[in-house]
This record gives sequence, structure tokens and C-alpha cells, in this order.
Amino acid sequence: MFRIRDEFLRAQLAISALFCFLGFQYATWASRLPALKADLDLSEAQLGLLLMACGAGAAASFPLVGILMKRLGSRRLTFLSALCLGLLLLALAAAPNYPVALAVICLDGVAVGCLNVSMNAQGAALEVKYGRTAMSRLHATFSAGSLGAALLASGVNLFTPSLAAHFGVAAVLLLLLVALARNGLLTQDPEPEDKQRPKSGMPSRMTLWMGGAMVFGTVTEGAMNDWSALYMEDVVDAAAEIAPLGIAVTSVMMVLARLFADGWRTRWGDARIVRLGSALAGAGLALALLAGGVVTALIGFACVGLGIAAVTPCVYVAAARQGPQSLALVAAMGTTGLLAGPALIGFIASGSSLVWGMAAVAASALLVSVCATQIRWPALADA
Repeated sequence: MFRIRDEFLRAQLAISALFCFLGFQYATWASRLPALKADLDLSEAQLGLLLMACGAGAAASFPLVGILMKRLGSRRLTFLSALCLGLLLLALAAAPNYPVALAVICLDGVAVGCLNVSMNAQGAALEVKYGRTAMSRLHATFSAGSLGAALLASGVNLFTPSLAAHFGVAAVLLLLLVALARNGLLTQDPEPEDKQRPKSGMPSRMTLWMGGAMVFGTVTEGAMNDWSALYMEDVVDAAAEIAPLGIAVTSVMMVLARLFADGWRTRWGDARIVRLGSALAGAGLALALLAGGVVTALIGFACVGLGIAAVTPCVYVAAARQGPQSLALVAAMGTTGLLAGPALIGFIASGSSLVWGMAAVAASALLVSVCATQIRWPALADA
């Protein structure tokens, strides 16, 4: 069997498979929210509560993550959480009613929280061990996974509306990603760099600002996965085959931006990229909502993908410089924003309209810029 001799490249590909896994698994069921809504006969408020259950599960997982990271290490925790996510996808397809779906989604959130923290710990360990930047490219594979899931959803819809068939194919692909990552993950997590961290364990003000930027950034990113398909169908009257392309367009732009983001960091610095990028995302989406129309919506979604793409990689790098505790907290806040934030968008949409819900997404992107002004970003020479 062919084996990659470059140790850095082998580890990078293995960790990339995990990022791709999480993006694919999450976007698989998110892209079928219209079908889940119809099959379970849900209102928008119930759909929002379903998403909130995922966020609640992720929030509940964070104390568990700390214990599991100490006992298992990031390598074994990634495999455990990945296998659970594959099985939960099949369980969601078989859910006979709304309460069962709520329970499955809540457990999905727990597993997502575990995988998110452990795979980012692997990414931080990769950069520490080899002294090379890689986080942006790793996050690009998360977006690539979301893109693949959206395209798979559109393709399966052409043949059958069956969730069981769709999620069954997705589960097989997820198992292949786990197999790809099996031999390349790092076995040792990085040692704490922040030797002067207060004994109280209270997060620093800098960590809280980074957490704020991560929350608002992941709310924006997650909302595009969770609500763009419904926006395309219900607001701008796109056909069922076209609706998932809202996720696809956002994911394409995010993949492209993240592939080049490390070079942008070197040239312009993390602060400028995050501030200007999040402003572009917020303004582009706001203008698309005001103009209306399928094409305009897709352009607005493209602005979101381009502008928000570098936020999470840059914040993760900054958090890693503050030590593993900051990294874990920021990752936890990011998962909460990714999973719980879109649920809040659903409640806004239920109380007013989905247009106002998406307007809240645009505001969230703009708030990233506000948080970014308070963060001490790594110098260009250290990026």
C-alpha cells in the first residue's frame, strides 16, 4: 500500500480528513432540513428547537471533553467521536418522531463538541511539532466537506427523496474518511506554552474577546448551512434542486479563501483579514437581503463565504498562542455558536420572518469586526 514518506504531509492529510468529516457530517443533515421539516411536520419554531438541541448537546460536552482529552488524548478522542457521528446520522434518518429526533440531535451535538476540540488540538500540535502553518488549509477541508455534502444532497434528490438512502451513502463516505485518518494522526498533544496562567483558571480578557469573535463568526458560518436552503426555497422561490446550492456557493468561496489564507496572513496580517473580511460578509449579505432574487442571494452568500473564511483559522491560531486552556475554551465557544446560533435565527424567523433572521446573521458577521479590534493578533513574523 502506498505510504507518504513526508511525516508533516502525512499528518496534515490525516487531520484534514477529520476536518472534512465534520463538515460533511454536519452539512449532510443540515442540507436536508426541508425534508426533515416535512417528514416530521415541524413548524419553524420546532425546527429552531431541533437546532438548539444540537447546540445544547455541544455545550454540555465541554466538561466531558476536558476529561476525555486527559484520559484518551486528542488522537483516540477523534476516532471515538467520529464513529459516534456516523452512527447518529443513520439514527436521525430512522427517527420516527420529533422527540426521538431531538434526542439524536442532542447526542450529535455532544459528539461534534468532542471532535471539534480534539481535531483542533491535533492541528495545533501539528504546527507546534513542525513549526509550519497549516490551520487555514485544515479549515479549508471542513468547507470542502460541507461542499461535498451539499452536492451529494442535490445529486441524491435527483433520484430519490429518501433520507435513509441519502444518509446511508453519506455514512459509508464518512467511514472512508475515518480509515484515511487512521494511521496519520499525531500521538502526542502539545505541552502547555502559557506557564504563567493564573491558578484561578479564569479566562483572560483577551481569551473572551477571541471567544466572542469565534461565536459571532461561527453563528454566521453555521447559519449559512442551516438556513440558506430554506431561504432559497421559501423567500426567493428557488427550485428544490437549486436550493442546496446556497450552501455550495458559500462553501466554494470558503474553500478557495482558506486555501490562500495563510499567504494573506503573511502579507496583510490576521487583524486586517478578520476585520475587513467579516465586514464584507455582513455588508454583502445585507445588500443581498435588500435586493432579493435567486442570483443576488447566491452573490450575497458568496460574500459571506469569502469574508468569514479566515475568521476561525486566525482565531484558533491566536488562541493557541495563549495556551491549551484558551484553545479549548475558544473551540468550545465556537462550537456553541456554530450549533446554537442558527437555532436563535430560527426563533427570530418564527417571530418575524426568515429575512429578519438572515439579517441577524449579517449583524453577527459585523460584530466579528468589533471583537477583532480588541484582540492582540500574532505579529507577521510569528504568523
